[in-house]
Amino acid sequence: MKDLMGLMGKAKEMQAKFQTMQEEIAQIEASGQSGGGLVNVVLSGKGEMKSLKIDPSLFKEDDVEILEDLILAAHADAKGKVEAVMQKKTQELTAGLPIPPGFKMPF
Repeated sequence: MKDLMGLMGKAKEMQAKFQTMQEEIAQIEASGQSGGGLVNVVLSGKGEMKSLKIDPSLFKEDDVEILEDLILAAHADAKGKVEAVMQKKTQELTAGLPIPPGFKMPF
């Protein structure tokens, strides 16, 4: 019974750590770019687009598809950076825990 109480205490402690980590992740901002800096996107840790900057030289009617592709590429770049930070923070938090490979945390 004593082991169960200890396990419950550790579970509550881990839950508090995850809550803190989620709050930290929400504060993260990552910038992604494409087209050699012609398009810049800033995402929050939750994947929300915070800002989008487009170089005025891209505003030509013939280049609409190129601009759309550059926006998508900049978004993907920023999202990859956010995910890398989240993965690093998760690994730091769960270091030493027997978590199966590929297990996704609930955030």
